[in-house]
Amino acid sequence: MPNQRPVSADYLLNEAPRTPSFITGSEAVMEAVKRANVDMAIAYPITPQSESMHLVGDLYAQGYLKDYFRAENEFAVMAAIHGAALGGGRVFTATSGPGTLRAMEMFPVWAGARQPIVCAFMCRGVALPTSIQPENIEMSMLLDTGMLMFHAEDGQDFFDMLLKAYVIAEYPDVHLPVGVFVDGFFVTHTRDAVLLPSAELMLEPYNCEKAPVPAFDMETPPLRITRDPLLNKSNFISYAANASWHQEVIAAADRARRYIKRYLGGLLEVENPDAKIFIAASGTAVSQGREALQALQEAGLSVGLIKIKSIRPFPEAEIVAATEKAELIVVPEFNAGGWLAREIKAAICDNQRVVAGPRVFGGMSMPKELIMEEIYQALAKQKQGGSACR
Repeated sequence: MPNQRPVSADYLLNEAPRTPSFITGSEAVMEAVKRANVDMAIAYPITPQSESMHLVGDLYAQGYLKDYFRAENEFAVMAAIHGAALGGGRVFTATSGPGTLRAMEMFPVWAGARQPIVCAFMCRGVALPTSIQPENIEMSMLLDTGMLMFHAEDGQDFFDMLLKAYVIAEYPDVHLPVGVFVDGFFVTHTRDAVLLPSAELMLEPYNCEKAPVPAFDMETPPLRITRDPLLNKSNFISYAANASWHQEVIAAADRARRYIKRYLGGLLEVENPDAKIFIAASGTAVSQGREALQALQEAGLSVGLIKIKSIRPFPEAEIVAATEKAELIVVPEFNAGGWLAREIKAAICDNQRVVAGPRVFGGMSMPKELIMEEIYQALAKQKQGGSACR
């Protein structure tokens, strides 16, 4: 058995010495789970997630997890991991693209049951013709499931956000599932220097007795396998119960904001806050935005960068404050729908300033020139008295 010492979240995340390790994003998942004091993980392979859960299986063989198995399919994974969480365990799983869609029914069930499940999503294409390449359209389909959603830029973010997800999710006034998302292959299969605390340290164990809903206990009577079956009650009771509980899930996500600020350093980060032009992005598009930012600043333009880390809850107030004096907001995305641009447009006044692009998908890359050209075209339209919005 590994010789690990439980330490406080603050020490593990902020104070413990770290050393750099040149690893892939999939290996960063393994390193995070190794330090998360996870009880159980359940897997089903799908590219580009498969390697990460294979590595988590290696952790089980080494004694870092109490249990691990491969389920029949993605829906079975998410249903079984839900059962493990209901039993009071700290759990982990991961999926990608079509696997996310096949398991979709379970994500709002996790939130409705108030279970602090952490799931890694390695995003990929979901449409015909079949693509395993990086694309994050699946995130748009999860926005209203009730789970918290963090979008990691790189391997370092991925490692840190997975560990911090457990800490945030397990606060009794939150107690919701957390999805930690990356753009597949760009992060999962790319090596980068990731700063890691000692593998001899791990989070303190999950205490299910502090949960806002009781864990199922098969050994201590009386046991209630299910709550009152509301579907068998009157319509009025069913409506009222569902509506009030749904409101509490939404409120719990809002209460998570203060913990996200504490552990993630805010729901977003801003570079060059006095800029007149902003590139607003999440995930890998942030890295591409940085490349464009440097080139545009060298060309003499006043450009800033907004890195959005939390997608749910969404940082509406922070976006409004960051863009108050902005004349142009360009939103590069790795998906066809432009879901992040829609979120930003809904949050701010005068959303004619927002350019929903460039957007690439199906595995296409996003060179800095695409972002720069989008900005130059929008500035030209504004100079002619037109709207930059699209």
